[in-house]
Amino acid sequence: MPTEPGIPGHDLRHHGDAEVRDDGSALVDLAVNVRADTPPVWLREHIAASLGSLAAYPDGRAARAAVAARHGLPVERVLLTAGAAEAFVLLARALKVRWPVVVHPQFTEPEAALRDAGHSVGRVLLRAADGFRLDPAAVPEEADLVVVGNPTNPTSVLHPADVLAGLARPGRTLVVDEAFMDAVPGEREALAGRTDVPGLVVLRSLTKTWGLAGLRIGYVLAAPETVAELERAQPLWPVSTPALAAAEACVAPRALAEAAHAAHRVAADRAHLVAGLGEFAGAGLRVAGPAEGPFVLVRLPDADAVRRRLRRLGFAVRRGDTFPGLDEEWLRLAVRDRGTSDAFLRALGRATAEAS
Repeated sequence: MPTEPGIPGHDLRHHGDAEVRDDGSALVDLAVNVRADTPPVWLREHIAASLGSLAAYPDGRAARAAVAARHGLPVERVLLTAGAAEAFVLLARALKVRWPVVVHPQFTEPEAALRDAGHSVGRVLLRAADGFRLDPAAVPEEADLVVVGNPTNPTSVLHPADVLAGLARPGRTLVVDEAFMDAVPGEREALAGRTDVPGLVVLRSLTKTWGLAGLRIGYVLAAPETVAELERAQPLWPVSTPALAAAEACVAPRALAEAAHAAHRVAADRAHLVAGLGEFAGAGLRVAGPAEGPFVLVRLPDADAVRRRLRRLGFAVRRGDTFPGLDEEWLRLAVRDRGTSDAFLRALGRATAEAS
């Protein structure tokens, strides 16, 4: 599990949405990890009802209190952000750190934000041979900011909460990106709501489960002094009134029950997809895992050519070579309903047959 300086060479600003822009807009989307058929009608109507208040400046107090109550925390431990991506920028700009380390492969925006803020970034590269599992001993003791995803994008690995909590040290900020945790049944291994882990910062996104990527809403859970420091780095009124309305609605009991149901459905759909992918073992396809998120990572010889063939067959998947620690043999597939997965698997059969 090597540790290395952040070396240029990966396109850290490439994300799944690039696969479905322009000529990809008509493709079946397995590249973006946003739950299909969202936002639901009741949420769209709730957001639309907030538009009558647009003349007033946004007031985030009710949404902040709702998020705090959802996690059993005082409001001083909550900061609302314009998506989790804004939180990475705030952390990079506001916190005074000497040696930040990012655990890869994972979402690349944390490293990109740190670099843009002038930091030299270290990398801990998890290995496929280890199932992309984290060995805490691989994280340098001197690192005063550590960023790790759970479950991790793109590997879909769910790290034990105790392992992550064990990374905490005096003088260290431990950032755990839980953007996909609400897609895990029971949110097992979550650290959100914990106040006994020193230096813990948990990031959550409401864009994945609820289909709100275009609205930009997420939040930070951290110690009050950290929240205050990040808040000072934010512009005034950083979260719009419609996004605040969405945040309040998405942490209400009805929404939490719907999200819990969706998490179980995703788990069943993922198992169906993984079983289907197993039929391609003879073609050299391997699924990283066990997968626990709403996406799976696969390794496949000639994967980039297969990805291009899949586009011609009507399907967009996420290339893996832009993630540090992966190369052109990796693809990430979003979990969709069984009908969509079955159609994709048929297309994958055609795409791999062309390669043989």
